[in-house]
Amino acid sequence: MELNKNKIALVTGGSRGLGKDMALSLAKKGLDVVLTYNNKKEEAEAVVKEIEKLGQKAAAIQLNVADVNSFDLFFRNVTTALKRTFGTDKIDFLINNAGVGVHESFLTTTATQFDELVNIQFKGPFFLTQKALEITNDGGGIVNISSGLTRFSFPGYAAYASMKGAMETLTKYQAKELGERKIRVNIVAPGAIETDFGGGAVRDNEQLNQFIASITALGRVGLPEDIGGVVAFLCSDDAKWVNAQRIEVSGGMNL
Repeated sequence: MELNKNKIALVTGGSRGLGKDMALSLAKKGLDVVLTYNNKKEEAEAVVKEIEKLGQKAAAIQLNVADVNSFDLFFRNVTTALKRTFGTDKIDFLINNAGVGVHESFLTTTATQFDELVNIQFKGPFFLTQKALEITNDGGGIVNISSGLTRFSFPGYAAYASMKGAMETLTKYQAKELGERKIRVNIVAPGAIETDFGGGAVRDNEQLNQFIASITALGRVGLPEDIGGVVAFLCSDDAKWVNAQRIEVSGGMNL
């Protein structure tokens, strides 16, 4: 019998923006959280403290999702943290949230930019999930993160949106192949959100913000707290029959 009865979610990129809100939303639903950060250790530790104030356990571990060769060490660190902080050696949910945005036209996208996006947005989550499944309980779940940009297009996101399209296809294959372990796999596609993502353009450029609001049925730009609750729902028993779905959370952009 495990010492800890709470379910545990691993959130990549959980120190800021959407990932931070996902981590806090999961804690509010009664889950314990392991969150990763790349460089922002202090921010990650602040999120851990917020989760602890909510009455849940949490730990922050460094991860560069672009470097698949670092994953073995990362999961050794995760296993150590699980035993030390949570009294177990397994997780229940993986949220593949970590990512970067590159705004570049199709014609001027460089091979370096393309490779960065492949490594962070597709190759990283592909192989991170492979290894995470070794420590994931049957009956758990995976939540991948896509973008509204796979359904509608804005100039400058050809490479980025293509990687997210690949993640959407992968999600269906993961759901099919992991069904025998009763592991559900879904993908959440946010619309434009006010964060520091992509240099904070949606948040800080008033003209862009107003334009996005004007093409959104609910009349405003999304906020981080619009997304976290949906991810937390998918990591709950309320979503036990939701599988292989793309769930867009955009307020109705470009309808």
